[in-house]
Amino acid sequence: MRQFINIIALCLALQMTATAAGRVKVDIIKNPYSGARNVPELSMNPDYIHAAGLERLIHEWGGELIRPIQDIRLNDEQEKQYGPWNRMALANANFAAVVREGLQDNLLTVGLEANCNDLLGMLAGLKYDSDGNARRVGLVFIDAHGDFNVPETTLSGMLGGMPVAIAAGHALHNLRLTVGLKEPLPMSHIVWGGVRDLDPLEADRFREHEAQQFSVQDIRELSANLIKQMNELSARVDVIYVHIDMDVLDPAEVGGHPLTVPDGPTSADLAAAMTLMFRNPKTVALGIASTPAGTMDVDGSSRQAALNLIEGAINGIKAR
Repeated sequence: MRQFINIIALCLALQMTATAAGRVKVDIIKNPYSGARNVPELSMNPDYIHAAGLERLIHEWGGELIRPIQDIRLNDEQEKQYGPWNRMALANANFAAVVREGLQDNLLTVGLEANCNDLLGMLAGLKYDSDGNARRVGLVFIDAHGDFNVPETTLSGMLGGMPVAIAAGHALHNLRLTVGLKEPLPMSHIVWGGVRDLDPLEADRFREHEAQQFSVQDIRELSANLIKQMNELSARVDVIYVHIDMDVLDPAEVGGHPLTVPDGPTSADLAAAMTLMFRNPKTVALGIASTPAGTMDVDGSSRQAALNLIEGAINGIKAR
């Protein structure tokens, strides 16, 4: 009898190991620091997505968390610092360190981010290993807006309209260096998706720097151009980070977002694109930024849209 029980236990252990081996490894990191002025410093967006029961959903979708969901905060020394932009940069340096601590092969790193400024921390985390060795990181930036302004071209003065330009080394170099992104991303390592609302001088910058893009229609159709852009980027870099500002979506799904733009894809459209993108082994990280939260998400559609995108990425890795 004891031998029979031991055999059953061994079989169960092997089954559990096989199940775990078949799951997608996932690391979830929340960064609530937005760098925005005249609003609360900490955004509730990341917690709002987490509160949907994200641990359970990750498991249902075929994922397995490699550690408890991480929450970025300034340390005691950093808390003494002032300036929303500076404090956001310090928080993103912490974000980068936590990203780097979790990195391993065949891992999906997911950033739940206050807004697009937090892409800097994810890029810095992916860029350098624990020994400081640099990798070539590609950025797929999916947003209704280009976020490619510099202080000289911005109409709004919002830092949130500049993070891609900062990552490319075109502005606010001290902020980028504080985050820990010592080397800017070459323009050939950046692809925009779904952009349809540019400031006039920002549009000039897109033309000047020959910005590589795919359109909303490319997302809807999973077009040859979308596939071409991903394949060409993959050939130029070692790893790819896909960053999504939720205002890229059809306004019907993100009605509480203050910067919606008509004619966006649905979250189902974009989730299918995520599945396509994350089938590529070099696509290793996803950022979800600016999700309308709480009372701004009256019917819960914005949070569900964000969850659809994470599930789409997991489905892509499962299909490799």
